[in-house]
Order: sequence, then C-alpha cells, then structure tokens
Amino acid sequence: MSSQRILVIDDEKSIREFLTILLQQEKYDVVTAASVGEGIDRLAEEQPDLVMCDLKLPDGSGLEVLRHARDHRLDTPFIIITAHTTPQHALEALRAGAAEYLSKPFNVDDLKTILTKLLKKRDPDDRPFEVTEFIGSSAPIQRILDMIPRIASTPSTVLITGESGTGKELLARAIHAASHNAGGPFLSVNCGALPEGLLESELFGHVRGAFTGAVRDHAGLFVDAQGGSLLLDEIGELTPPMQAKLLRVLQEHRVRPVGGTREIEFNVRVMAATNRDLRADVEEGGFREDLFYRLNVLHLHLPPLSQRADDLPDLARHFVERTCSRFGIECKRLTPDAVRVLQAYTWPGNVRELENIIERTVAFETSALISSGSLPEHLRGSRENTSSFDHMGLPEEGIDLEEHLSTVRANLMRQALEKSGGQQKRAAELLRLSYRAFRYHAEKLGLANDDD
Repeated sequence: MSSQRILVIDDEKSIREFLTILLQQEKYDVVTAASVGEGIDRLAEEQPDLVMCDLKLPDGSGLEVLRHARDHRLDTPFIIITAHTTPQHALEALRAGAAEYLSKPFNVDDLKTILTKLLKKRDPDDRPFEVTEFIGSSAPIQRILDMIPRIASTPSTVLITGESGTGKELLARAIHAASHNAGGPFLSVNCGALPEGLLESELFGHVRGAFTGAVRDHAGLFVDAQGGSLLLDEIGELTPPMQAKLLRVLQEHRVRPVGGTREIEFNVRVMAATNRDLRADVEEGGFREDLFYRLNVLHLHLPPLSQRADDLPDLARHFVERTCSRFGIECKRLTPDAVRVLQAYTWPGNVRELENIIERTVAFETSALISSGSLPEHLRGSRENTSSFDHMGLPEEGIDLEEHLSTVRANLMRQALEKSGGQQKRAAELLRLSYRAFRYHAEKLGLANDDD
C-alpha cells in the first residue's frame, strides 16, 4: 500500500501523541494541529488522505474544518471524534459530510477497521483481497471455501451468520473478490450503529435541503457501491420501518433518496451479516419474514473458533507473521506448547480475540520465540483447568460411547439452563450451540421450555 497521510486535529496534546504513535505503527504518515485555524492551514499545506478532527476545539467547532474542506471541493474523508457524544452531535457531523463519528475513548481495533475501509477507496495501489487470506483447514471452513466460487458466480443475495468475531466481513470480501463485481467497490455499513433516520440517508442517500444540515446531495451506499458489493452488517438490528424500506429497495432494485422524487436504479451485489438467529426472530415477530427470505437466498454459517480447533495453529501463525511484518521486526515463532495452550482455550471472542491476543503478545515478547509463558495468564489457566473429561480413562469393561455422550450432553444442558435462568437462547450461547440446535436437543431430552 502506498504511504498515506492522516491529519489529526485535537487540542489535547496527549491525544495527538497517542494517535501519532498508533498511526505510525500502522505505517501512516501523520501531521497534527491543535485548533480550527491551524487545522485549516494544515489541510491546505499537507493535502492529507484523511482527517481525524475533534468536535470541540479552542477556537470553534471541528465541523468548521469539515465545512471548509467541502466548500473548497475537497472530498477528504473526515472522522469526527469527541468526548461529549450525543445523537444530535453525531447526526450533525454525518449530515455535514463526515465519514465516521467516534466517541472518546474509542476502540483501537474499531479505528483501524474504519481507517482501512475509508483509505482503501483512495489508494490506487491497494491490492485486491485474495481468497487465500481466509485461513482455515478444518472441514467446515473447507466446505465454505469450496462454496465461494459457486456463490460468487451468481448475483443472489447472501446471508452470512455466525458469532461476533468469526470473520463474517472477511468472508463477504472473499465472495466479492471471486465475483464478477470484483472490479467494483466493496462497501459495508453497520446497521446497528446508526439511528434510523441517519441510516436511511446513509443507505439510500438524500437530496440537498431534505433536512436541516443537508447542504448538498448525498448518493448513499447503494449508489456508491454501483457495480460492486454492499454488506449490510448487523442486519438483525434494523427497526421495523427500516426493514420495510429495505425490502422494497431489494425487490425493485431502485432507491429514492430522502427528500427526492426520482428513483435511481442500482446494480449491486447485496450481502447481509448477523450474529442473531433471524429465523427465531421471525418466529417471535421481531424480524419480517418476507425480508428474511429475500436475504436468505444463499446462506453461509461461520462456526465459532471453539469448533475449529484444526484451524487455530494456522490462524495463530498467520497473525504472528502479519503482526511482525506490520511492526517491521523479524518474524517470531510459536512453540508447540504455546499452540497447545491456544488450542485449549475456548475463545469466546473468536478469531478477533485471537488476533488481538497475538498482536499484544508479539508487542511484549522480546525473544524470537513465543512460548506458553509469553501468553496471557488467563489463556494458560484454561489449559491447567481443562475438563476432567480429558483425563477420564477407559474402563476395562469398555463403555457405551453414545449413551455416555448423551448423558454428558443432558447434564451440561441442564447446567446451562440453570445458569441462564431457564433462557434457552442464553443456554445455547454458553454451550456454543445455535438456538435451533439447542431447541432440538432440549426437546429430544425433555428439557424444552415452551415459555422461553
């Protein structure tokens, strides 16, 4: 990737220094400013690829810098940051043309993801996503990899399900990269992160004067993604009115911007992702059945990392290599014992948690080897406290394995129901089961609760 420049405008010196160190570690050039006036000067002098700007500055609002950029026809993406967040502030910033709005203290991983997404559009040297970046040798992942070419060859809508952190957006990118739309943009939006009115504008666009602050036309993601792919992440968080509007758009392949009278046709591959059980939500009345079937034309489910132990060594080594490369240091090596510790852990945060732990471990490990002692203590404890089932010997007379497993399943399901207060969805999460699978076994074992 070519070197890209980020302008950080914040009156707090500690914030400027923190962001400078963080962004330089990510191989970005960084320039800083402490006020509106200084920010406007740096904007003209440095011509940054992206601006991170505090909302409240000593000599005015960060939105003044944003409006100055737009008045001078600069399309530089702005991320507005503030410690005093309100829905009104977020709405004002995004309607003024900000690409993102972040509250202090912000999540570093979220910021990295946002920067990658915004700067990817502006980097002509950015290489396309390769399917080989989707790491996994386990049977479930191999089945998914085998399906990607067939799914990519169709224009049908895809629904990707799985727990948070399993790599749903990565899978969507793999489908896009293998499709006929690969030459077009890949855009995504978190449907649960924006209020309804703002999400409608973000998806479908708006015309100038449609509402206070709409100073120019905004195309919206369905139009911006023309010829490419659009991922609707956290689709299960849509409100009922937005579900109805989205259904109409998907049926007609046309959008009408907020405040507009003219409909615009679009040619976009639509994918949706969620960590919710949408079928259960449909049964409970929380999600439209017709929209569910419109989205669920092709379905891929990503299993949690706890069910993909075979993938863990390759994933861990991949993250070690990538982190060392990003840090500009010689590649470290995982010892067999470290790999065993990683495989013994349950990974409630899935692949995202693994990636974060590897990055933290690489940052603090001074030697060329990452041993079990290099890993966080709570991971090492998981190996020391492994289930007694691992140490159970086989009786001389043998054992009825199916009967034994059935007994173990029933006992663990009862314990999960007790811990969850009888809530089957929560019990299913504790056992890393889908809600549907849990209900099936609960009914079979006589543990079903019709009031759940």
